[in-house]
Amino acid sequence: MRFKIHDSCFPGFPPPLKGLDSFKSTLGISRKTFDYVHLLVKDNVMSKTGNFVFSNGVSLSIDDQVAIALRRLSTGDSLITTGDFFSVGHSMVFQLTWRFIEAMEERALHHLKWPSSEEQIQSIKSKFEKLSGLPYCCGAVDLTHIVMNLPTADPNTVPWVDEHERYSMVLQAIVDPEMRFLDIVTGWPGRMNEYMVFKSSCFDQLCENEELLGEESTLADGTSLREYIVGDSGYRLLPYLITPYHGKEVAESGMSQSNVMGLQSW
Repeated sequence: MRFKIHDSCFPGFPPPLKGLDSFKSTLGISRKTFDYVHLLVKDNVMSKTGNFVFSNGVSLSIDDQVAIALRRLSTGDSLITTGDFFSVGHSMVFQLTWRFIEAMEERALHHLKWPSSEEQIQSIKSKFEKLSGLPYCCGAVDLTHIVMNLPTADPNTVPWVDEHERYSMVLQAIVDPEMRFLDIVTGWPGRMNEYMVFKSSCFDQLCENEELLGEESTLADGTSLREYIVGDSGYRLLPYLITPYHGKEVAESGMSQSNVMGLQSW
């Protein structure tokens, strides 16, 4: 592997963040995860021709190509900034990043799926309850914006202007207690809010039909509780989506703790 943290080939390498080793500080993942990602995409990357070299004429290894793509994706740096970081051209960064994305789409999508077994679901519920005190929770949902560059003179770009007056595309993700992705939705314009995106998702339709999050249980006080995920105040309360409680204090309202679900502190 020619790519080395703080290698003299890359004089612009920053020092590692406090508490992180150099590898994770630079690429956002551990060496162990990098090696696994490398194995996933290796065959796809090697099957495509291309003469990729550093500015000094040395050819890029597969590890080098993966590292460049990961750096670009993990930091959001521009093509030029990423290219300068590794002493390669920005057009090369573009090609390597798209090759990597295509390889991951083909080889790694099996990691992005809703739990298929009862054992997996029970493990998620148990970890969420231990983490936050929420019984029967199966995931946490949130939304972020991917900033885009679009022509300002085109009227068709108006729906892509978000609340911060930027052009963006939304990405909604549901994660487990260990922050692993269980479901994602993307492609909607930045003007759409959390609830609109959620209600437009296949996940919501599956929940409405009780194909997902349909199992019910009874709490100690006799309350019937359906499986659910949690979201912030941008979402609306649904039988399978719990949002923060903003009403009166529990004691003042007369509601039991199980009714409120401890969501004042969520």
